[in-house]
Amino acid sequence: MKSKSYTNLVVIISLFLAYLLAIVPLPDWAMNWRPQWVLMFVFYWTMALPYRVGLGFAWAAGLLLDVLEGTMLGLNAFTLLIVAYVTLSLHQRLRMYNPIQQSGLLFVLSLVALGLGHWLRVISGQIEPVDSMYLLAAFSSATIWPALFSLLRSIRRRFINN
Repeated sequence: MKSKSYTNLVVIISLFLAYLLAIVPLPDWAMNWRPQWVLMFVFYWTMALPYRVGLGFAWAAGLLLDVLEGTMLGLNAFTLLIVAYVTLSLHQRLRMYNPIQQSGLLFVLSLVALGLGHWLRVISGQIEPVDSMYLLAAFSSATIWPALFSLLRSIRRRFINN
């Protein structure tokens, strides 16, 4: 059996990869289609390891994402906290769903996170209200979820025995 610190190292390295994917420069036309990488990784690890990855992990991951993106401190932390709470509440049921069914819930959670984040930026004065094209990221996140799920599950099975 692998140690708990080894498990934490695998989770942190995978989250680092999510941060890299979240900040990689994209052309202007593709910015609205950028998947919610950190949200998907938090969703997976909260579902797969609910007793090791929880609300505190999601909050810390969101704060680091706030710093990386230069957004209002606590904005991404709050949205990732909501995602982790819903995932923790449903983790036993989610593990029985196939990846296509999980992508439906991920789509809804991404819509909520994107909408809430946009609304908080508007009321804080960071941005002006715009059209709803930013919600396309929820669609792209749900579309790539089955492949990402398979990749993360194989990593978990290879490096983490739980």
